[in-house]
Amino acid sequence: MTSPTAVSFREALAVWFKVGLLSFGGPAGQIALMHRILVEEKRWIGEERFLHALNYCMLLPGPEAQQLACYVGWLLHRTWGGIVAGALFVAPGFLVVLALSFLYVTAHDTPLVAALFYGLKPAVIAIVLAALLRIGRRALTNRVMLVLAALAFLAIAVLHLPFPLIVGGALVIGFIGGRRWPAVFALKSSHGSAAGGVVGIAGIADHAAHHRTAGWAYVLGQIVLWGTLWLAPVAGLWWFLGGDHVLTKLATFFSQAAVVTFGGAYAVLAYIGQAAVGTYGWLQPGEMLDGLGMAETAPGPLIKVVQFVGFLGAHRQPGDIDPLLMATLGALLVTWVTFIPSYLYIFAGAPFIERLRGNVALSAALAAVTAAVVGVILNLALWFALHVVFRELHVVTWGELHVDVPVWSTIDWAALVLSVAASVAMLRFKFGMLTVLAASVVVGGAWHLISG
Repeated sequence: MTSPTAVSFREALAVWFKVGLLSFGGPAGQIALMHRILVEEKRWIGEERFLHALNYCMLLPGPEAQQLACYVGWLLHRTWGGIVAGALFVAPGFLVVLALSFLYVTAHDTPLVAALFYGLKPAVIAIVLAALLRIGRRALTNRVMLVLAALAFLAIAVLHLPFPLIVGGALVIGFIGGRRWPAVFALKSSHGSAAGGVVGIAGIADHAAHHRTAGWAYVLGQIVLWGTLWLAPVAGLWWFLGGDHVLTKLATFFSQAAVVTFGGAYAVLAYIGQAAVGTYGWLQPGEMLDGLGMAETAPGPLIKVVQFVGFLGAHRQPGDIDPLLMATLGALLVTWVTFIPSYLYIFAGAPFIERLRGNVALSAALAAVTAAVVGVILNLALWFALHVVFRELHVVTWGELHVDVPVWSTIDWAALVLSVAASVAMLRFKFGMLTVLAASVVVGGAWHLISG
Protein backbone atom coordinates (compact mmCIF):
# COMPACT_ATOMS: atom_id res chain seq x y z
CA MET A 1 0.00 0.00 0.00
CA THR A 2 1.42 3.35 -1.04
CA SER A 3 2.19 5.87 1.64
CA PRO A 4 0.72 9.33 1.12
CA THR A 5 4.19 10.80 1.52
CA ALA A 6 4.91 9.20 -1.87
CA VAL A 7 2.47 11.63 -3.49
CA SER A 8 4.90 14.16 -4.89
CA PHE A 9 4.01 17.80 -5.40
CA ARG A 10 4.68 17.39 -9.13
CA GLU A 11 2.29 14.44 -9.34
CA ALA A 12 -0.37 16.39 -7.46
CA LEU A 13 0.21 19.40 -9.74
CA ALA A 14 -0.55 17.28 -12.81
CA VAL A 15 -3.70 15.87 -11.21
CA TRP A 16 -5.01 19.31 -10.19
CA PHE A 17 -4.37 20.58 -13.71
CA LYS A 18 -6.38 17.63 -15.06
CA VAL A 19 -9.21 18.31 -12.60
CA GLY A 20 -9.26 21.98 -13.62
CA LEU A 21 -9.56 21.11 -17.30
CA LEU A 22 -12.23 18.41 -16.84
CA SER A 23 -14.37 19.99 -14.12
CA PHE A 24 -17.52 20.57 -16.14
CA GLY A 25 -21.08 20.09 -14.95
CA GLY A 26 -21.44 22.48 -12.05
CA PRO A 27 -20.64 21.71 -8.39
CA ALA A 28 -22.22 18.26 -8.35
CA GLY A 29 -20.34 17.11 -11.44
CA GLN A 30 -17.08 18.60 -10.21
CA ILE A 31 -17.39 16.94 -6.81
CA ALA A 32 -18.14 13.63 -8.51
CA LEU A 33 -15.06 14.09 -10.71
CA MET A 34 -12.81 14.77 -7.71
CA HIS A 35 -14.27 11.79 -5.87
CA ARG A 36 -13.56 9.50 -8.82
CA ILE A 37 -9.98 10.72 -9.28
CA LEU A 38 -8.89 11.36 -5.69
CA VAL A 39 -10.79 8.63 -3.81
CA GLU A 40 -11.33 5.83 -6.31
CA GLU A 41 -8.44 6.10 -8.78
CA LYS A 42 -5.56 7.76 -6.91
CA ARG A 43 -6.70 6.66 -3.44
CA TRP A 44 -5.14 9.75 -1.89
CA ILE A 45 -8.01 10.35 0.52
CA GLY A 46 -10.59 8.06 2.09
CA GLU A 47 -14.35 8.14 1.52
CA GLU A 48 -15.38 9.41 4.95
CA ARG A 49 -12.56 11.95 4.99
CA PHE A 50 -13.69 13.22 1.60
CA LEU A 51 -17.31 13.58 2.74
CA HIS A 52 -16.25 15.31 5.95
CA ALA A 53 -14.28 17.88 3.96
CA LEU A 54 -17.15 18.24 1.48
CA ASN A 55 -19.75 18.97 4.13
CA TYR A 56 -17.52 21.62 5.70
CA CYS A 57 -17.14 23.26 2.29
CA MET A 58 -20.90 23.09 1.74
CA LEU A 59 -21.29 25.04 4.96
CA LEU A 60 -18.99 27.83 3.79
CA PRO A 61 -20.02 30.79 1.66
CA GLY A 62 -18.57 30.72 -1.83
CA PRO A 63 -17.68 27.98 -4.33
CA GLU A 64 -17.76 24.65 -2.50
CA ALA A 65 -16.10 22.61 -5.26
CA GLN A 66 -13.10 24.94 -5.45
CA GLN A 67 -12.91 24.97 -1.65
CA LEU A 68 -12.96 21.17 -1.61
CA ALA A 69 -10.04 21.09 -4.05
CA CYS A 70 -8.19 23.58 -1.87
CA TYR A 71 -8.95 21.51 1.25
CA VAL A 72 -7.63 18.26 -0.25
CA GLY A 73 -4.60 20.08 -1.67
CA TRP A 74 -3.91 21.41 1.83
CA LEU A 75 -4.21 17.94 3.32
CA LEU A 76 -1.68 16.60 0.84
CA HIS A 77 0.89 19.40 0.67
CA ARG A 78 0.03 22.03 3.24
CA THR A 79 -0.54 25.65 2.21
CA TRP A 80 1.14 25.55 -1.20
CA GLY A 81 -0.80 22.41 -2.06
CA GLY A 82 -4.06 24.21 -1.30
CA ILE A 83 -3.04 27.33 -3.24
CA VAL A 84 -2.15 25.36 -6.36
CA ALA A 85 -5.23 23.12 -6.20
CA GLY A 86 -7.56 26.10 -5.80
CA ALA A 87 -5.89 28.20 -8.51
CA LEU A 88 -5.77 25.46 -11.12
CA PHE A 89 -9.41 24.68 -10.46
CA VAL A 90 -10.35 28.25 -11.44
CA ALA A 91 -7.84 29.37 -14.10
CA PRO A 92 -8.96 27.38 -17.20
CA GLY A 93 -12.60 28.36 -16.80
CA PHE A 94 -11.71 31.99 -16.15
CA LEU A 95 -9.93 32.22 -19.49
CA VAL A 96 -12.81 30.57 -21.35
CA VAL A 97 -15.46 32.84 -19.81
CA LEU A 98 -13.28 35.90 -20.45
CA ALA A 99 -13.08 35.00 -24.15
CA LEU A 100 -16.84 34.39 -24.32
CA SER A 101 -17.48 37.70 -22.57
CA PHE A 102 -15.46 39.53 -25.22
CA LEU A 103 -17.55 37.81 -27.88
CA TYR A 104 -20.74 38.71 -26.03
CA VAL A 105 -20.13 42.47 -25.90
CA THR A 106 -18.62 42.76 -29.37
CA ALA A 107 -21.03 40.55 -31.31
CA HIS A 108 -24.07 40.00 -29.08
CA ASP A 109 -26.45 41.82 -31.43
CA THR A 110 -25.57 39.60 -34.36
CA PRO A 111 -28.22 36.95 -35.09
CA LEU A 112 -25.75 34.06 -34.79
CA VAL A 113 -24.57 34.98 -31.28
CA ALA A 114 -28.14 35.73 -30.13
CA ALA A 115 -29.18 32.29 -31.43
CA LEU A 116 -26.30 30.64 -29.58
CA PHE A 117 -27.40 32.04 -26.22
CA TYR A 118 -31.05 31.25 -26.95
CA GLY A 119 -30.07 27.61 -27.40
CA LEU A 120 -27.93 27.55 -24.26
CA LYS A 121 -30.67 28.48 -21.80
CA PRO A 122 -32.87 25.35 -22.06
CA ALA A 123 -29.80 23.17 -21.52
CA VAL A 124 -28.98 25.15 -18.37
CA ILE A 125 -32.34 24.09 -16.90
CA ALA A 126 -31.52 20.43 -17.55
CA ILE A 127 -28.07 20.78 -16.00
CA VAL A 128 -29.45 22.38 -12.84
CA LEU A 129 -32.09 19.63 -12.53
CA ALA A 130 -29.44 16.94 -12.95
CA ALA A 131 -27.31 18.59 -10.26
CA LEU A 132 -30.34 18.80 -7.98
CA LEU A 133 -30.99 15.07 -8.31
CA ARG A 134 -27.34 14.11 -7.81
CA ILE A 135 -26.98 16.16 -4.65
CA GLY A 136 -30.43 15.13 -3.45
CA ARG A 137 -29.63 11.42 -3.70
CA ARG A 138 -26.60 11.93 -1.47
CA ALA A 139 -28.15 14.34 1.00
CA LEU A 140 -31.79 13.27 1.41
CA THR A 141 -31.20 9.92 3.05
CA ASN A 142 -34.32 9.89 5.27
CA ARG A 143 -37.59 11.73 5.92
CA VAL A 144 -36.00 14.26 8.25
CA MET A 145 -33.62 15.41 5.53
CA LEU A 146 -36.51 15.56 3.05
CA VAL A 147 -38.43 17.79 5.43
CA LEU A 148 -35.40 20.05 5.89
CA ALA A 149 -35.06 20.41 2.12
CA ALA A 150 -38.78 21.21 1.76
CA LEU A 151 -38.64 23.81 4.52
CA ALA A 152 -35.59 25.42 2.95
CA PHE A 153 -37.38 25.60 -0.40
CA LEU A 154 -40.43 27.28 1.14
CA ALA A 155 -38.25 29.63 3.16
CA ILE A 156 -36.47 31.00 0.11
CA ALA A 157 -39.18 30.66 -2.55
CA VAL A 158 -42.18 31.92 -0.59
CA LEU A 159 -40.86 33.73 2.49
CA HIS A 160 -37.75 35.07 0.71
CA LEU A 161 -35.60 34.54 3.79
CA PRO A 162 -31.89 35.29 3.35
CA PHE A 163 -29.45 32.46 2.58
CA PRO A 164 -27.42 32.83 5.80
CA LEU A 165 -30.57 32.49 7.92
CA ILE A 166 -31.61 29.30 6.11
CA VAL A 167 -28.17 27.75 6.40
CA GLY A 168 -27.85 28.83 10.04
CA GLY A 169 -31.23 27.32 10.89
CA ALA A 170 -30.29 24.02 9.26
CA LEU A 171 -26.98 24.04 11.11
CA VAL A 172 -28.71 24.46 14.48
CA ILE A 173 -31.34 21.81 13.72
CA GLY A 174 -28.68 19.36 12.58
CA PHE A 175 -26.45 20.00 15.60
CA ILE A 176 -29.28 19.52 18.10
CA GLY A 177 -30.68 16.57 16.18
CA GLY A 178 -27.28 14.93 16.00
CA ARG A 179 -26.93 15.10 19.76
CA ARG A 180 -30.43 13.83 20.54
CA TRP A 181 -31.14 11.48 17.62
CA PRO A 182 -27.74 10.59 16.13
CA ALA A 183 -29.07 7.65 14.10
CA VAL A 184 -31.55 9.90 12.27
CA PHE A 185 -29.09 12.67 11.48
CA ALA A 186 -26.05 10.46 10.78
CA LEU A 187 -24.15 11.16 7.56
CA LYS A 188 -24.53 8.27 5.14
CA SER A 189 -22.28 7.61 2.19
CA SER A 190 -24.08 7.37 -1.15
CA HIS A 191 -21.18 6.09 -3.21
CA GLY A 192 -21.93 2.47 -2.49
CA SER A 193 -19.03 0.18 -3.11
CA ALA A 194 -16.68 3.06 -3.66
CA ALA A 195 -16.19 3.36 0.03
CA GLY A 196 -15.38 -0.27 0.33
CA GLY A 197 -12.79 0.04 -2.39
CA VAL A 198 -10.70 2.44 -0.34
CA VAL A 199 -10.73 0.77 3.06
CA GLY A 200 -7.77 1.89 5.12
CA ILE A 201 -6.93 4.88 2.98
CA ALA A 202 -8.52 7.38 5.39
CA GLY A 203 -6.05 6.29 8.07
CA ILE A 204 -3.13 6.88 5.72
CA ALA A 205 -4.61 10.26 4.83
CA ASP A 206 -4.51 11.05 8.56
CA HIS A 207 -0.75 10.47 8.60
CA ALA A 208 -0.30 12.59 5.49
CA ALA A 209 -2.23 15.43 7.11
CA HIS A 210 -0.23 15.79 10.33
CA HIS A 211 -0.35 19.58 9.83
CA ARG A 212 -4.04 19.48 10.78
CA THR A 213 -2.80 20.11 14.34
CA ALA A 214 -1.65 23.62 13.36
CA GLY A 215 -1.81 26.00 16.31
CA TRP A 216 -3.21 29.47 16.81
CA ALA A 217 -0.13 31.19 15.44
CA TYR A 218 -0.56 29.43 12.11
CA VAL A 219 -4.29 30.16 11.98
CA LEU A 220 -3.90 33.84 12.86
CA GLY A 221 -1.14 34.16 10.29
CA GLN A 222 -3.42 32.75 7.60
CA ILE A 223 -6.23 35.12 8.59
CA VAL A 224 -3.93 38.14 8.37
CA LEU A 225 -2.33 37.04 5.08
CA TRP A 226 -5.47 36.12 3.16
CA GLY A 227 -7.58 38.82 4.77
CA THR A 228 -5.05 41.41 3.57
CA LEU A 229 -4.87 39.94 0.06
CA TRP A 230 -8.66 39.95 -0.09
CA LEU A 231 -9.51 43.37 1.36
CA ALA A 232 -6.47 45.54 0.59
CA PRO A 233 -7.49 45.99 -3.09
CA VAL A 234 -11.00 46.94 -1.98
CA ALA A 235 -9.67 49.53 0.46
CA GLY A 236 -7.30 50.83 -2.22
CA LEU A 237 -10.16 51.35 -4.66
CA TRP A 238 -12.14 53.27 -2.06
CA TRP A 239 -9.09 55.43 -1.35
CA PHE A 240 -8.09 56.22 -4.93
CA LEU A 241 -11.37 56.05 -6.88
CA GLY A 242 -14.06 56.70 -4.29
CA GLY A 243 -17.20 54.78 -3.44
CA ASP A 244 -19.15 55.73 -6.58
CA HIS A 245 -16.72 54.22 -9.09
CA VAL A 246 -17.93 51.03 -10.77
CA LEU A 247 -14.80 49.08 -9.79
CA THR A 248 -15.26 50.09 -6.15
CA LYS A 249 -18.90 49.02 -6.22
CA LEU A 250 -18.03 45.70 -7.85
CA ALA A 251 -15.26 45.00 -5.33
CA THR A 252 -17.45 45.97 -2.37
CA PHE A 253 -20.54 44.03 -3.43
CA PHE A 254 -18.72 40.82 -4.31
CA SER A 255 -16.61 41.02 -1.17
CA GLN A 256 -19.86 41.14 0.79
CA ALA A 257 -21.25 38.32 -1.36
CA ALA A 258 -18.21 36.20 -0.49
CA VAL A 259 -19.39 36.32 3.14
CA VAL A 260 -23.12 35.68 2.71
CA THR A 261 -23.41 33.49 -0.41
CA PHE A 262 -23.98 30.14 1.27
CA GLY A 263 -24.98 27.00 -0.58
CA GLY A 264 -22.73 27.29 -3.61
CA ALA A 265 -23.35 28.75 -7.05
CA TYR A 266 -26.78 27.25 -7.68
CA ALA A 267 -28.05 28.55 -4.37
CA VAL A 268 -26.90 32.16 -4.73
CA LEU A 269 -27.26 33.08 -8.39
CA ALA A 270 -30.76 34.45 -7.86
CA TYR A 271 -29.45 36.74 -5.11
CA ILE A 272 -26.53 37.96 -7.20
CA GLY A 273 -28.67 38.35 -10.29
CA GLN A 274 -31.26 40.41 -8.42
CA ALA A 275 -28.63 42.80 -7.11
CA ALA A 276 -26.76 43.03 -10.43
CA VAL A 277 -29.95 43.78 -12.38
CA GLY A 278 -32.22 45.59 -9.95
CA THR A 279 -29.87 47.38 -7.57
CA TYR A 280 -26.80 48.28 -9.63
CA GLY A 281 -27.94 47.98 -13.24
CA TRP A 282 -24.82 46.08 -14.28
CA LEU A 283 -26.90 43.52 -16.22
CA GLN A 284 -30.12 43.63 -18.20
CA PRO A 285 -32.91 41.14 -17.36
CA GLY A 286 -32.07 37.74 -18.79
CA GLU A 287 -28.34 38.36 -19.08
CA MET A 288 -27.61 36.37 -15.93
CA LEU A 289 -28.87 33.31 -17.78
CA ASP A 290 -26.52 34.13 -20.65
CA GLY A 291 -23.66 34.32 -18.18
CA LEU A 292 -24.68 31.05 -16.58
CA GLY A 293 -24.70 29.43 -20.00
CA MET A 294 -21.11 30.61 -20.49
CA ALA A 295 -20.10 29.27 -17.10
CA GLU A 296 -21.73 25.91 -17.83
CA THR A 297 -19.76 25.53 -21.07
CA ALA A 298 -16.44 26.23 -19.34
CA PRO A 299 -14.62 24.08 -16.79
CA GLY A 300 -14.31 25.19 -13.20
CA PRO A 301 -16.65 26.48 -10.50
CA LEU A 302 -20.03 27.69 -11.70
CA ILE A 303 -19.78 30.79 -9.53
CA LYS A 304 -17.33 32.16 -12.09
CA VAL A 305 -20.45 33.56 -13.72
CA VAL A 306 -19.75 36.54 -11.42
CA GLN A 307 -16.80 37.48 -13.61
CA PHE A 308 -19.32 37.96 -16.43
CA VAL A 309 -21.23 40.34 -14.15
CA GLY A 310 -18.03 42.24 -13.43
CA PHE A 311 -17.13 42.30 -17.11
CA LEU A 312 -20.48 43.72 -18.24
CA GLY A 313 -20.81 46.11 -15.32
CA ALA A 314 -17.40 47.66 -15.94
CA HIS A 315 -17.89 47.65 -19.71
CA ARG A 316 -21.04 49.75 -19.37
CA GLN A 317 -19.41 52.31 -17.09
CA PRO A 318 -15.88 52.66 -18.50
CA GLY A 319 -15.30 56.32 -17.74
CA ASP A 320 -12.24 57.57 -19.63
CA ILE A 321 -10.79 54.07 -20.08
CA ASP A 322 -11.24 51.82 -23.10
CA PRO A 323 -14.43 49.80 -22.41
CA LEU A 324 -12.84 46.41 -23.11
CA LEU A 325 -9.88 47.20 -20.87
CA MET A 326 -12.22 48.35 -18.10
CA ALA A 327 -14.32 45.21 -18.60
CA THR A 328 -11.24 43.01 -18.24
CA LEU A 329 -10.28 44.82 -15.04
CA GLY A 330 -13.80 44.31 -13.74
CA ALA A 331 -13.67 40.57 -14.47
CA LEU A 332 -10.28 40.20 -12.81
CA LEU A 333 -11.33 42.19 -9.76
CA VAL A 334 -14.56 40.29 -9.20
CA THR A 335 -12.77 36.96 -9.63
CA TRP A 336 -10.13 38.01 -7.08
CA VAL A 337 -12.56 39.06 -4.33
CA THR A 338 -14.74 35.99 -4.99
CA PHE A 339 -12.08 33.29 -4.78
CA ILE A 340 -9.41 34.67 -2.43
CA PRO A 341 -11.76 34.33 0.59
CA SER A 342 -11.91 30.58 -0.06
CA TYR A 343 -8.26 30.31 0.90
CA LEU A 344 -8.94 32.16 4.14
CA TYR A 345 -11.86 29.87 5.03
CA ILE A 346 -9.90 26.69 4.28
CA PHE A 347 -6.49 27.53 5.71
CA ALA A 348 -7.91 29.12 8.88
CA GLY A 349 -10.82 26.71 9.40
CA ALA A 350 -9.63 23.33 8.16
CA PRO A 351 -7.25 22.67 11.11
CA PHE A 352 -10.18 22.93 13.53
CA ILE A 353 -12.51 20.90 11.32
CA GLU A 354 -9.87 18.18 11.14
CA ARG A 355 -9.71 18.01 14.92
CA LEU A 356 -13.49 17.64 15.06
CA ARG A 357 -13.61 14.85 12.50
CA GLY A 358 -15.76 12.09 13.94
CA ASN A 359 -17.78 14.47 16.10
CA VAL A 360 -21.34 13.19 15.66
CA ALA A 361 -23.10 16.49 16.33
CA LEU A 362 -20.91 18.42 13.91
CA SER A 363 -21.29 15.80 11.17
CA ALA A 364 -25.07 15.89 11.64
CA ALA A 365 -25.08 19.68 11.45
CA LEU A 366 -23.12 19.62 8.20
CA ALA A 367 -25.41 16.95 6.75
CA ALA A 368 -28.46 19.09 7.62
CA VAL A 369 -26.91 22.04 5.80
CA THR A 370 -26.44 19.89 2.71
CA ALA A 371 -30.11 18.87 2.86
CA ALA A 372 -31.21 22.51 3.12
CA VAL A 373 -29.05 23.37 0.11
CA VAL A 374 -31.08 20.88 -1.94
CA GLY A 375 -34.19 22.95 -1.26
CA VAL A 376 -32.40 26.14 -2.24
CA ILE A 377 -31.21 24.58 -5.52
CA LEU A 378 -34.79 23.45 -6.24
CA ASN A 379 -35.85 27.08 -5.96
CA LEU A 380 -33.14 28.10 -8.41
CA ALA A 381 -34.20 25.41 -10.90
CA LEU A 382 -37.77 26.67 -10.74
CA TRP A 383 -36.62 30.29 -11.10
CA PHE A 384 -34.58 29.48 -14.21
CA ALA A 385 -37.38 27.43 -15.75
CA LEU A 386 -39.94 30.21 -15.34
CA HIS A 387 -37.63 32.84 -16.82
CA VAL A 388 -36.65 30.68 -19.80
CA VAL A 389 -40.07 29.27 -20.70
CA PHE A 390 -42.15 32.40 -20.06
CA ARG A 391 -41.48 35.89 -21.36
CA GLU A 392 -43.40 37.56 -18.54
CA LEU A 393 -44.04 36.85 -14.85
CA HIS A 394 -46.14 38.66 -12.30
CA VAL A 395 -45.99 38.63 -8.51
CA VAL A 396 -48.87 37.25 -6.46
CA THR A 397 -48.94 38.48 -2.87
CA TRP A 398 -50.67 37.09 0.23
CA GLY A 399 -49.72 39.31 3.12
CA GLU A 400 -45.97 38.83 3.55
CA LEU A 401 -45.80 36.00 1.03
CA HIS A 402 -44.68 36.70 -2.54
CA VAL A 403 -44.68 34.18 -5.40
CA ASP A 404 -43.74 34.66 -9.06
CA VAL A 405 -46.51 33.36 -11.32
CA PRO A 406 -46.09 33.00 -15.10
CA VAL A 407 -48.23 34.87 -17.61
CA TRP A 408 -49.40 31.83 -19.58
CA SER A 409 -50.03 33.75 -22.77
CA THR A 410 -46.31 34.55 -22.97
CA ILE A 411 -45.11 30.93 -23.04
CA ASP A 412 -42.22 30.19 -25.39
CA TRP A 413 -43.15 26.77 -26.77
CA ALA A 414 -39.79 26.20 -28.43
CA ALA A 415 -37.94 26.89 -25.18
CA LEU A 416 -40.32 24.56 -23.32
CA VAL A 417 -39.80 21.70 -25.80
CA LEU A 418 -36.03 22.19 -25.76
CA SER A 419 -35.96 22.28 -21.95
CA VAL A 420 -37.97 19.05 -21.67
CA ALA A 421 -35.89 17.33 -24.36
CA ALA A 422 -32.61 18.37 -22.73
CA SER A 423 -33.83 17.20 -19.32
CA VAL A 424 -34.96 13.82 -20.67
CA ALA A 425 -31.65 13.40 -22.51
CA MET A 426 -29.63 13.99 -19.33
CA LEU A 427 -31.86 12.34 -16.74
CA ARG A 428 -33.35 9.42 -18.66
CA PHE A 429 -30.78 8.60 -21.33
CA LYS A 430 -27.70 9.81 -19.38
CA PHE A 431 -26.27 11.98 -22.13
CA GLY A 432 -23.28 14.02 -21.02
CA MET A 433 -23.51 17.71 -20.23
CA LEU A 434 -21.40 18.83 -23.20
CA THR A 435 -23.45 16.71 -25.60
CA VAL A 436 -26.70 18.20 -24.32
CA LEU A 437 -25.28 21.73 -24.43
CA ALA A 438 -24.08 21.27 -28.01
CA ALA A 439 -27.38 19.77 -29.17
CA SER A 440 -29.40 22.49 -27.48
CA VAL A 441 -27.28 25.21 -29.03
CA VAL A 442 -27.58 23.72 -32.52
CA VAL A 443 -31.32 22.98 -32.41
CA GLY A 444 -32.34 26.04 -30.39
CA GLY A 445 -30.06 28.31 -32.34
CA ALA A 446 -31.36 27.05 -35.67
CA TRP A 447 -34.97 27.59 -34.53
CA HIS A 448 -34.16 31.10 -33.32
CA LEU A 449 -32.57 32.01 -36.66
CA ILE A 450 -35.44 30.53 -38.68
CA SER A 451 -38.25 31.99 -36.58
CA GLY A 452 -36.58 35.32 -35.85
